[in-house]
Amino acid sequence: MKPRLIVFDCDGTLVDSQHNIVTAMRRAFAMNDLPEPEAQAVRRTVGLSLDYAMAVLWPSAGFSLRAGLVEDYRRASQEMRAQGVPESPLYDGAVEAIVGLDAAGYLLGVATGKSLRGLQNMLKEFDLAGYFVTLQTSDKSPSKPHPGMVEQAMAEAGVTANETVVVGDTSFDMEMAANAGARAIGVGWGYHEAEELLHAGALTVIDSFATLPGVIDGLDP
Repeated sequence: MKPRLIVFDCDGTLVDSQHNIVTAMRRAFAMNDLPEPEAQAVRRTVGLSLDYAMAVLWPSAGFSLRAGLVEDYRRASQEMRAQGVPESPLYDGAVEAIVGLDAAGYLLGVATGKSLRGLQNMLKEFDLAGYFVTLQTSDKSPSKPHPGMVEQAMAEAGVTANETVVVGDTSFDMEMAANAGARAIGVGWGYHEAEELLHAGALTVIDSFATLPGVIDGLDP
């Protein structure tokens, strides 16, 4: 069937959030007297829920330490916002793609490892909240690549898996889509390489938002 619902990842797809994420992660580790993780290692976890990301970055951490790291990451993020650190910038063409797809009649959603509060802050900052009919976050769903976020998005939008396309920058996004029975389109400007996205199930990998509407319109029924 032709697509009706387009579910976007957030970090690395809509917004270039790597600087703020790396900074907050390093502050959280420092608060717990742990060595700061390498920036590349942090970028590799973007898209996962925070507790899952902590387990990847510090595999020996028990439940209590992981929970503490998550809370300290959130505290660091809030402090950065209070200190006037600007929101992560949108990628070029993101607004135009969102507005164009909405005008063309597609339903739009977001599936992200962010908290709902963090996602809402970002959408408010860029005046984008009104374009999305479903917001799926780490507060209420298992971490990617579990299909829960996409399944809940489809339920809220009233569409089937065959009518759903996930757009993301990581293999976690592509695998999440596949696990939900949906199709996936990778973006080449995020935090995983194009080869990884294709291997994980992406139909294609685009190199600019300008091409996204045409790619979606051209998908086979």
